Amino acid sequence: MAMHVPKSYFQNMMKDGTKHLSGMHEAVFSNLEACTELYKTIKTCYGPKGLNKMVINHLSKLFVTNDAATIIKELEVQHPAAKMIVLASQQQEAECGDGTNFVMILAGALLEKAQDLLQDGLSPSEVIKGYEMAGEKCLEILETLCCHTVKDVRNREAVIPVIKTSVASKQDGYEDFLSDIIADACLSIMPTRRTFNVDNVRSCKILGSGVLSTTSLQGMVFRRNVESDITAMRDAKIAVFSCPFDIGTTETKGTVLINNADELKNFSMDEEKLIENQVKALADAGITCVVSGGKVGDMMMHFANKFNIMVVRLMSKWDLRRLCKSISATALPNLTVPSTEETGFCSIVQLEEVGDTTVVVFRQEREETAMSTIIIRGSTDNIMDDIERAVDDGVNSVKILTR
Repeated sequence: MAMHVPKSYFQNMMKDGTKHLSGMHEAVFSNLEACTELYKTIKTCYGPKGLNKMVINHLSKLFVTNDAATIIKELEVQHPAAKMIVLASQQQEAECGDGTNFVMILAGALLEKAQDLLQDGLSPSEVIKGYEMAGEKCLEILETLCCHTVKDVRNREAVIPVIKTSVASKQDGYEDFLSDIIADACLSIMPTRRTFNVDNVRSCKILGSGVLSTTSLQGMVFRRNVESDITAMRDAKIAVFSCPFDIGTTETKGTVLINNADELKNFSMDEEKLIENQVKALADAGITCVVSGGKVGDMMMHFANKFNIMVVRLMSKWDLRRLCKSISATALPNLTVPSTEETGFCSIVQLEEVGDTTVVVFRQEREETAMSTIIIRGSTDNIMDDIERAVDDGVNSVKILTR
C-alpha cells in the first residue's frame, strides 16, 4: 500500500486550486517566456513599416491596427507577469499619450536577454543590478542625443516636426498632410494662461472620400440635422438649454372641466399664447439660435420659425458641455431668457453636407478659440479609426511640449 504524501504547508494554507510555482525553471523562466511571447506578438507592429494586426474582441468587433495600446486592450492579457508589462504600457499611454509600443518592446527585449544571462548562471539579483547601472548610463547618453529643440510652442514650423515623428509611426505616407492639420487645430486653441488640454481638440469621423479630404476647423461639428426651417445663421447669439425646448408639465396631475366649445378654444389659445410669449422673449433678447438638450415641441418649433430662431437638438450632455465651452455659454436648466453672461456667441452656425452626411457646424472666425475639430474622412471605418489614433498621438505630442 502506497504511503500518503502530504501537501506542503504553504499549499495547505491556500484554497483548493491554487498553483504554487517555485524555483528558477518553474517560476522565473515560465514568467519570462510569457513576457517574451507577448513581446514577439507586438514587435512586428513597431515603426512606420510595422505590420497591422487583426484583432477580434469578445463582442466580435474587428480591429485592424498597429497601435499597441489598442491591441493589448482588446487581447485582455491574463498572465500576471505579462500583465505587468501591459500595465506599464497603459501608464505610458496615460502619461504621454504615445510610446506604448516602445515600452512593451523595450521590456520584452530586456527580459529576453535576461533569460540568456540566467541560463549562463547569473542570479536574478545580479541581472537586476546590471540593468539598473545600464539605466543610469542610458539617462546620461540621452542628454547628448537631442536633435531638435522647440523654444516657442506657438511656432508652427517648430511644432510640425515633433507631430510628424509621432504620426509617421501610425500613418506612413500621410505624416506631412496630417501633421499640418493637427498643428493648425492645436495652435488655434493654444491657451495663454492655462495648460493645453487634449480634450479641446475633437474629431468627427465621416465615412466617404479619402484621407486627403480630412480638414480642420475652429469650432464644433455634430452629425445631426437642425430642427427648424432656418439652416444658417451668421453672428449668432445662442441660448443653450439642458432641458427640452417645450412647454413645461406640472409634477401633479390635474383635471380640467370644459363645458362648451368656447372654453376648449380659449384653453388652447392660452397655451399657444404662453408658448408664443416664451419664444418672443428670447427673440426680443436678441437670441437667434437655440440649442436644446431634450426634445423640441411642435408648437415651440412653429413659433421659433415665426421669429426666425434656429433650433438645434443635442442629445449628449457631453456634447452640450463642449459646445458651451466653445461658444462661452452657460446651459440653463429652465426655459428662461439668458443674461448677457449666459449667452453664447458663434460666428457661423449652419447646416452642411459632407459627402452624404448632414452635419451642423459651429464655426468661430477668430484667432484663438476654445475648441477645434478635425473632420476625418476615409473609405472604411477601420481606416478612420486608425487615422483618429494617429491624430490623438499627434495632439498628445503637442501636450508634452507645453508642460
